[in-house]
Amino acid sequence: MSANAKSASAPPEAVASNAPAELKSPRRLVLLAEDSESTRIQLQKLLESSLEVQVDTVADGSQALKALTAQPYSILLTDLNMPRVDGRQLLQEVQKRGLPVTVIVTTGFGSVEDAVQAMRLGAYDFLTKPLDVQHLILVMERALRERSLQDEVAALRGQLQDRFSFQNILSKNPRMHTIFELIGHVAHTSTTVLIEGETGTGKEQVARAIHHASSLRTGPLIAVNCAALPENLLESELFGHEKGSFTSAVSQRRGRFELANGGTLFLDEVGDVPPPMQAKLLRVLQERRFERVGGTESIEVDVRVIAATNRSLLRLVQEGKFREDLYYRLNVVKLDLPPLRDRPEDIPLLATHFTQKYARPNERPRQVTPEAMEVLLAHGWPGNIRELENAIERASVTSRDEFIRPENLPRELTAPPRARTTGSVDIKRPLAELVAETTADLERRYLRRMLKKCRGNIGRCAKLSGLSRRTITDKVATYKIDRKEFLDA
Repeated sequence: MSANAKSASAPPEAVASNAPAELKSPRRLVLLAEDSESTRIQLQKLLESSLEVQVDTVADGSQALKALTAQPYSILLTDLNMPRVDGRQLLQEVQKRGLPVTVIVTTGFGSVEDAVQAMRLGAYDFLTKPLDVQHLILVMERALRERSLQDEVAALRGQLQDRFSFQNILSKNPRMHTIFELIGHVAHTSTTVLIEGETGTGKEQVARAIHHASSLRTGPLIAVNCAALPENLLESELFGHEKGSFTSAVSQRRGRFELANGGTLFLDEVGDVPPPMQAKLLRVLQERRFERVGGTESIEVDVRVIAATNRSLLRLVQEGKFREDLYYRLNVVKLDLPPLRDRPEDIPLLATHFTQKYARPNERPRQVTPEAMEVLLAHGWPGNIRELENAIERASVTSRDEFIRPENLPRELTAPPRARTTGSVDIKRPLAELVAETTADLERRYLRRMLKKCRGNIGRCAKLSGLSRRTITDKVATYKIDRKEFLDA
């Protein structure tokens, strides 16, 4: 056994203590199981010189199993015919134990039957000796790429159940974590909450999180979409009605406030409540009592109200479209949900969640390829999380194998409409001068928008724009952009 094999088969404690975490090599680990010492040495040198990997070696399948259980490997390159535990038995053990490693089989006595059996046992590929070096490198490169994707997906799935999940809301974004903390404080009170955010940002999901996190709310959460009902029906929906109070009132009916007694009433799109109804809603929030339509009995309720809107209520107040006193009644605790375009770090997390949600019965969830993930990260998501969910659902249905590729995504993501140019062209001026002027104007506007999105953070701006920090800094200076104006944007 080689020195590498000894380190590979060492117990986890010994392996972990070799060096501090920050000094460990970032290279991927490959385990080579080969009984021929000369072949073992040659392949180790070849793979380490051709690929950015560290290759540990063992002489048989028994040693390979010890190494695989001691630490994680990306690739296992194993000979089929070895003493003690051969390649077939090794493959069976890898499958049985569910070890997260991609297995490539080699043999000098290859046959079609051997290849078929190896693939059935879960081998990624089957290569015959003497090995074609170029083909081996190509197979290894492809296997490493796919293994990296599988490891990333596995990590994301772990994160879904771990630190990035709060009451079924998923996020790695600091602003969202601040909202999570505020939800935790507000949940155990009866305080009225106002949620503002663009369509599709998950306002109802946040309302449900507040309700379910509460130890005081033993009743149900009742939701009503204020924009979907005309004024006369909205009043009946909220407060109920007595028999005979209007033509179609053939029996007494309890309203949403009564149904939510002891629980939470979620008023979605509260900005669309008509002015006459705003006055009645204000009275209920002040007194926690009301009368059914056509009735005289005063009904008292214990209800926490959570209101949501995709428009700024303050702006509606300033425009005279929403009562100021009602606004202040609703705006006790306000949650501003950021749009998905301001939460790019959440896109892989949410995409992984939706692949699980829309996985076909008895099939593993689809995996988003790096190319498809680039498309998702580059999109502006005007429809926010709802649009992302629809895109992943469509991709999961149209994908013919276990991967979601760019061609499986909606066309508006992969082929966005071209921006139409406007304005006249001054042919009296040199073309180079016009191009330089147009480019400078575009760069200036692009940088200002990007800096606003990143709140003046040069590093994040460079990462999202694909430019270096030096380039961003130079252009900011060239166009005399004051970065400070975006720090609190």
